Amino acid sequence: MPRLSRLPLNLLLPFCLFLTGPAAATDYNTDDIQAHGGWHSLVLSLGEEHHVRAIDQLSYSDAIFSVNASAWACDLPWLELRVELDENQPESATVNRVPADLRVDHETIHSGSAAFVTERGDSGFYVRFAVPELSLLLDEIGDGELLRLRIMRGEDDPWFMVFALEGAGEAIARMERLCEQIAGDTRP
Repeated sequence: MPRLSRLPLNLLLPFCLFLTGPAAATDYNTDDIQAHGGWHSLVLSLGEEHHVRAIDQLSYSDAIFSVNASAWACDLPWLELRVELDENQPESATVNRVPADLRVDHETIHSGSAAFVTERGDSGFYVRFAVPELSLLLDEIGDGELLRLRIMRGEDDPWFMVFALEGAGEAIARMERLCEQIAGDTRP
């Protein structure tokens, strides 16, 4: 698979449309796509609804890790992992909630939970993370080299993933600036 940061923008845009998460089933528009090493930052919009995203799309061919925020709540970002299933899901549902740990390099182990979510009409499933001290974790992601995930699918059934963080700090910083800019533009 070619490195996405070297693809022409006209090929990157269709791929980013695929990466828009739950927005994919809703057909959000993507705009302001910018590469940052192995990460990208972009804007998702549909009418008056605006979201921003920093995504790693190089670590796995079938999974995308992202940091997201909504223009009406820039101070409440969330972490999400999308895994391709190659089959459209028949319903939107939270399928499971399990313990999860996230760790950047040799920094803090952030223990929290992961919700496994499907979106009707979407060909993937989502893992939405809830961790205390999210701002510390985002700082560590921005400064780190590797993000390690451990998701406990069952008592003795861990699922491990590792994501490269080259460009994550720049992508997250730009995502935050875009969110504030859009929020300012949409205020009455």
